[in-house]
Amino acid sequence: MDITSGKIESAQKVIIYGPEGIGKSTFASKFPSPLFSDTEGSTKHMDVRRLPKPTSWTLLKEEVAYVKANPTVCKTYIIDTFDWAERLCIAKICADNNKKSIEDFGYGSGYVYELEEIGRFLNSLDELIELGINVVLTAHAQLRKFEQPDEMGAYDRWELKLGKKTSSQISPILKEWADMILFVNYKTFSVATDDKGTKHKAQGGTRTMYTTHHPCWDAKNRHNLPDEMPFEYERIAHCFKDNAPTQTVTPTVTPHIEPTVSQVVTPPQKTTVAPPAPPIDNNVSDERKEFDTPAQSFDMPNGNIPKALSDLMQINKVTDAEIRQAVAYKGYYPEDTPIENYDADFINGVLVGAWNQVFEIIKKMRNENVFQGGNE
Repeated sequence: MDITSGKIESAQKVIIYGPEGIGKSTFASKFPSPLFSDTEGSTKHMDVRRLPKPTSWTLLKEEVAYVKANPTVCKTYIIDTFDWAERLCIAKICADNNKKSIEDFGYGSGYVYELEEIGRFLNSLDELIELGINVVLTAHAQLRKFEQPDEMGAYDRWELKLGKKTSSQISPILKEWADMILFVNYKTFSVATDDKGTKHKAQGGTRTMYTTHHPCWDAKNRHNLPDEMPFEYERIAHCFKDNAPTQTVTPTVTPHIEPTVSQVVTPPQKTTVAPPAPPIDNNVSDERKEFDTPAQSFDMPNGNIPKALSDLMQINKVTDAEIRQAVAYKGYYPEDTPIENYDADFINGVLVGAWNQVFEIIKKMRNENVFQGGNE
């Protein structure tokens, strides 16, 4: 058993939460080489690099897998915001189980399913950390009445804005998972407006970030940061160095030897040739690298197809005809039935919710030359 000591330099897991409009997205964009998965469209007016807007939980997981398969694409991966991502997760769980709401599950089991799904998702984000990629999750904040078991009375405290009931399930594992939690708010103070000091008004409004726990909010850090600081990235920039992946290639050097021509040519060929690795996650399609490459000679999906399915089709270069033939192959609908006429629960629960299995069928049929053509 190996015993190690000392600090281990690695990428970091960061949560930034606060009220809407305070500048969380702008702050996150200052991290090293950022890449956004923008779930709510908050980066529309920002000059940043972003992946397609996730319209389903499946698509968000594919984007994480894409970053994992292409670790040089960024140094910081940002999900903006996670509370909106939670909605996608809940929608998938409901579709998979043919439920209209997370509340429809008996005895609160729906929240258990969500906790398990979020846990698996955080594990996939941990794989990015191992590759030297920082992970930043932004989230909104909400005020909640809180009462200590050993105290009289109650007080308000800021918490992550997750589902009203899911917050008790999801917030704890998010806070445990993160290396750094930054709570951001407007700092105000009360000023007397009369001579007697009986009337006051709020002033200030400086944007401030808090880095340590307080009875009124959750925050933490592992860098001995001040309890509160101006909301400026420069204040924490020293915490985020260029993190090299844990898997590094050590070049072979032969000192004091005059290299021959073959010695000069051969090593670079070995180090520069990077054969494409097999799919890292068997649950994700092999076409993930096509986020960057626009489709050539590919007909866009029918505009009447629900967006969650349409986005998956575009990214994986799947045509309407391939979807219809795969559905007919499994015996769900006749091949000539338009996709927009499929039942909504079937689209969300099967085509979107089980997209990986659907796409495997399509790839198998492609290899067997089952398809007769593209879009009709």
